[in-house]
This record gives sequence, structure tokens and C-alpha cells, in this order.
Amino acid sequence: MQKFIILSLIIVAILTQTACEKALDVTPPGEFAPGNVLTTEKGIRSVLFSSYAGIQNPTPTRYLINNAEVTTDVGYNTGGAENLTLVQLINFTWDASLGTLQADVWAPTYRTIRDANIVLENIGNVNAPDASKKGYAAEARFLRAYGYYLLYIWFGPVPLRTSSTAEATLARATDEQMKSFIETELAAAITDLPDPGKEEAFARANKGAAWSVLAKFYLNTRQWQKAADACQQVTNFGYYQLFPTYQNLFTVENEGNKEMIMVHPCRNQDGFGNWYSAGALPPGFKTSAQVPSFVWTASMANFATQYRMRSAFTNTFDTINDQRSILLLRHYVNTSNAWVNLLSTPDNVRSLKYWDNATVGNHSGNDVPIIRYADILLSRAEALNEVNGPTQEALDLINQVRKRAGIGNLTMADATGKEVLRDLILRERAWEFYSEGLRREDLLRHDKFISLAKARGITAAADKHKLFPIPQTEIDANPACKQNPDY
Repeated sequence: MQKFIILSLIIVAILTQTACEKALDVTPPGEFAPGNVLTTEKGIRSVLFSSYAGIQNPTPTRYLINNAEVTTDVGYNTGGAENLTLVQLINFTWDASLGTLQADVWAPTYRTIRDANIVLENIGNVNAPDASKKGYAAEARFLRAYGYYLLYIWFGPVPLRTSSTAEATLARATDEQMKSFIETELAAAITDLPDPGKEEAFARANKGAAWSVLAKFYLNTRQWQKAADACQQVTNFGYYQLFPTYQNLFTVENEGNKEMIMVHPCRNQDGFGNWYSAGALPPGFKTSAQVPSFVWTASMANFATQYRMRSAFTNTFDTINDQRSILLLRHYVNTSNAWVNLLSTPDNVRSLKYWDNATVGNHSGNDVPIIRYADILLSRAEALNEVNGPTQEALDLINQVRKRAGIGNLTMADATGKEVLRDLILRERAWEFYSEGLRREDLLRHDKFISLAKARGITAAADKHKLFPIPQTEIDANPACKQNPDY
């Protein structure tokens, strides 16, 4: 897909410059001229892949993980130029000028939406089999809906741009309009998407991905029964399963395994690399007895900025039995062959979840999960608990994840009420999904995002921080788009 992403960026540049070309009376020849791009199957596929590129650009995944975790009880950061951004997130002092909100979230997501709109507006004119056109349209609807879901989780309702020719000044949708659009579009896309495993290439949309995004949307908007039902739809495919070994789940060698429902695909090359490990590596890391197969080489970068984990989180692990703790580096041997104990400094354990022995510079090849099957199991358990309180079915779902981790089952004696099981699920999610960018939305859903920040001593934390501000550049460009309250 990479060559199509590169080509699609050129095509979209041509499309957006059509007015200038016309003024110069220049008609680009060939298959990818503006008049041909949107009528040929290769052209429309390239615009579709450009839409994928907006949300699958993996380099900013380190920001999307960190932005969602340093604001919580899981992540922390020190050092380097990146800390100038992350310290504002740690201390809840961010405002609408914070660059990562525009560069890493708002702009690429709206590029996805723009390109999806172009596909949907022109698919009827494409010379291709009807089945292919229906499939491309379904992918575009899925991408557009997923893009709006991401924006909603970060900013709340935003301008709903459903046409590439919409007015530049457009007011934000209402909350109900936003939720209705996301739900309706995801449901509509499912019909013409392929079954899981039948998509043309891994990381392309399929029915399982669409049901999973819908399930997470329902969960995060507290539509509990709908969330439980959507999770069951994912399970009903009989395709997805937990990968046997947590430690190996995220390796390059095991990419495409049946636990990964949606991912940011990554490669060991500029423009496609996963940069997270370069920031998570402690100074002078060489190797560790914890994970002896992880060996630093001179070809690997080690950032000045340090992606760290909070001690209050890492200390909750059963480090003897819980296999998930193996990827949380607590000690290592440095390049001077000295043994270093990271536990001697608070908030200093490191996540090596995305280690790749073939890393080149910043660029590791590990795909970053967006939704895993473990998330679907725990999401259904949470939704069922909110509907009915503790049940054996909910516990069985949780225990599938715990069994893979190597820790004992929860029983009805542990889950003495809805509130107790709710907290147990939230704790399980922290252990399972660290360094995957899910903690902020989990705490928001459990109404603990602000209270836990205050408990950490973040006196600035207030209800306004449950949403990020609309980037100031967007407010300046679109006066009809009003800012979130108190920013």
C-alpha cells in the first residue's frame, strides 16, 4: 500500500491545485490528470489510500500514545525538546496553541475525512465493477466515520464536513448530530465491507474493524447495551482470538495476528516508522536480563526525551506472575556494562512494548494497535456489568485476558457489586493496554480523569480538561467554529 500512499499524496496535491492549473491553462497529461484521476479505478484507489494515510501515518503515534497517557496515572516524560509539549500535558496547562493538537490530531484526521469525501462524491463515475465501487465506498465511509470518532473523543463535536466543496466557515455539529452521524455511517459501511481476513491487505477496513469501532464508540458514550451487542458481533465472526504470548504479541515477526483488529502499520523506514521505543529507551541501554532478546545496536536511536511510566501504576503489577510486566523495563545493563536499577528513581520504569531488533535510527517496524480483541472482551465485560452488575459471563470474559497474562481468575467473591467490578475492569485495562493510548478515554468514561489528576497534585485540573481545545489555527481560519468552554 505504501507506493499508493506516496502516489495518492501527489494526486491530492494535483486535485487541490486544479484552480491554479486552469489559470495557467495547463492540462496535466496522462492517467492521473484531474479529469482522469476520479474516473479510473487506480486513481480512486489512490485517493482512498491517501485517506488511509491520514490516520495510519505511524510517526505521530508516539504523540498519540503519549498525549493520551501523560495526562493520566500511567505515563510520564522528562528531557528533550519533546518535553516542552508533554510537560504541558502532564501539568494540565495546555491551551489552544499547543502544536500537537493541530499537527498530530486535527490536521491529519481532517485530511482523512477530505479524501474520503472525494472518494464518495466521485465513486459513481469510476469505470470499475460495481462490487469494487461498493467496497471502496464502504471503506471511505468507514474512514470518515472513524475520523470523526477520533475527533469527538479528543475535542467533542466538531464541524461535520461531508462534502469536499463545503463552505470554509462551518459551525460545530451538536452533540446529538455528531453521535448520530458516527453511528449511522459506521453501521452503513458494514454491509459492503469484507469479512475479517478477506480484506485485500492487512490494515484495510473490514466488517470486524467497523463493528469494533462502533463498539468502542458505544462504550465511550456509555450506551452500554449497544456496546455489549456490538462486541458480541465481533466475537460472532469466529475469526479473532487472543495471541498466546503477550510478550510476543507486538513483535514485527507476529504482525497480522488475529488479535489485532485495527493497527497503525509501521515499517523500518522514514515516513513509516514507529518511533516510540527510541523515546522509551533509558540512557545508554544495551540489554537486560528481563528481555535478553532485546539488544541495542549502533543503528538504533536513543532520544534525549524519556518516555517513562509512573511508579504508582507499575507498582500495581504482580511482577512475578503477570507476563505483561515483562515488557516494563525495571533494570538493564548499559553500554559501559554497568547494571542500572530504574526503580531507584521514581516514575522511571520504561515500556519496551514496541521493541524491534531491526530498528533503523528512529524507525521500528512494530505496528501500533488501535483495537485488539482483548479490548473487545474487556469492553463487553464492562458493558454487561453496567447493564446487569457482576455476572459469570462478564467474569469469564475478563478471565480470558487474565489467563493469557498468567494470573488467577476473578470470582464472584471478588466482584461484590457493580462498582467493585467496574474498578477491577479499569485496573485490568491499565495492565493490558499501557503504551497503547487508551488510558485517557478509559478514565474519562469512568469519570476519574480529573479526580486522579488532582490526587497526583495537579491543581490546575478542571472539568474543561475533559476535552482538548479546538486548535487556535482552526478557530482563526473558521470563525464559525466556536472554542470549547473555558479555553
